[in-house]
Amino acid sequence: MSHSTTNLILHRQPTKLVENRVCFAGPHSELSIYDTYEQANKVSLKSDALLYCGMVTGAKVMHTQYEQDITFLPHESFILAPKEEVLIDFPEAQIDRPTTCLTVEISQERIAQICDRMNDVTNVDGLAPIDPNKPLHTLHTQGTQQVLDRLVSDFVQNDPDRDLLVDFGVSELVTRILRHHGREAFLQFTKTIPDANGLTNALSFIESNLSQPLDIDHLSKLACMSRSRFYQTFKRHLGCTPNEYQHQRRMNIALSYLKQRRSVTEVSMELGYQSLSHFSRRFHQHFGLSPRQVQNQLN
Repeated sequence: MSHSTTNLILHRQPTKLVENRVCFAGPHSELSIYDTYEQANKVSLKSDALLYCGMVTGAKVMHTQYEQDITFLPHESFILAPKEEVLIDFPEAQIDRPTTCLTVEISQERIAQICDRMNDVTNVDGLAPIDPNKPLHTLHTQGTQQVLDRLVSDFVQNDPDRDLLVDFGVSELVTRILRHHGREAFLQFTKTIPDANGLTNALSFIESNLSQPLDIDHLSKLACMSRSRFYQTFKRHLGCTPNEYQHQRRMNIALSYLKQRRSVTEVSMELGYQSLSHFSRRFHQHFGLSPRQVQNQLN
């Protein structure tokens, strides 16, 4: 969370020490802010609707039926499917330094409406359906962080257009979630059948050569398309240009390498960046955190 958002939702008087909750209702959605003031284990959280979770301060450890001991930190997203339960540990919570997080509960009706408008996310030729039940945990981009900051501000403040602004923010947040799911599913499909069609062939080449500059003419030939049609098809399926996609994939792989405690210099060189400062700047622009800050969170 940004400092402005944190100031809006911190310093509330608690009525209980574990998961003290304050709620703000919106159209087809609800924002909840939770403060925990003492260490606790296996605290249950679930909802009848899709639940977006974001950390504000401190750290939690999440346990789902799919994975145990998931460390959840600020600048990360955790999305839970309807009726799916997560058990939460609070290893750092203290009376003078609470662990604070937020959830945005989004109705299935609103999700369905947005899905209909993003039909290309789940209807890619030959692509297996996305598993809607498995939780999504990721360090989100700076763009998603800005959406979240703005959405929380819209929920909390008494603006005459509050409900409209909240609905816009929820739509953008859900769009980003769906796009992430769709892209990951398409990437998995590409890894399984790299020569299924021209687009998967080009995408497989990008994945195998992430450290190299993109040659759009070569990618177009691999896809058996003209340059303009390749750009159009790529953006329709992936939601971005080939260069943007390469950058996003580099950033995600850089994050996974940093979490393996590899040095920033090594990661920068392996992913093809010309200088350490250029890599660090792009990483910070993408995630809102520097590579060193990510490493420090692991200590």
